[in-house]
Amino acid sequence: VQLRESGGGLVLPGGSLRLSCSSGGRPIGAYALGWFRQAPEKEREFVASIRWKGDETLYADSVKGRFTISRATDGNTVFLDMDNLTVGDTTVYYCAGDPIRTYREMATTSAGYWGPGTQVIVSS
Repeated sequence: VQLRESGGGLVLPGGSLRLSCSSGGRPIGAYALGWFRQAPEKEREFVASIRWKGDETLYADSVKGRFTISRATDGNTVFLDMDNLTVGDTTVYYCAGDPIRTYREMATTSAGYWGPGTQVIVSS
């Protein structure tokens, strides 16, 4: 499975962005999906994850209330809507998926499949 993110870019503080991640046609409807981020010389940080059914989600405290994770009805695309962005959100965002780990396990462990990442820059 090859995941690929899109939607990154430059945004003003307080602005919004939507990240998307798709599997290039490979069915991942049964996968738990999530988003992580990693700044240079820092550890990878969990951002959000979503159950394969799309009915349950989990967020890091740092983004709770500002970011929303969702998935398309066919389950093969996951989105991250980011609102009220701050300079501290600047980093590379990675999409992740796993057919075995649950969305809760992804938050504290890892995932089997990763995208190459997309850069988000929040700057005035």
